Amino acid sequence: MNTSFDGFPQGGPRIVYVRPVAVADLPDDVREQVGEAEVIYSVHAPDGQRLALVADRNLAFHLAKAHDFAPQSVH
Repeated sequence: MNTSFDGFPQGGPRIVYVRPVAVADLPDDVREQVGEAEVIYSVHAPDGQRLALVADRNLAFHLAKAHDFAPQSVH
């Protein structure tokens, strides 16, 4: 669905990508901080740079929107 919403940044460098990450694939020092979760979510810039790791998908979207980014799901 490609619907524009007034107030959300559209296109260009203001897009970030949200994807699930298996905790088992993370470095040991990060896994120690996660706790019992098996999957967390990462927020990435268009160039692939990881901007954040968060506990759940909703939090990832809220974080992106709070910083004036337009989050997109990546599967």
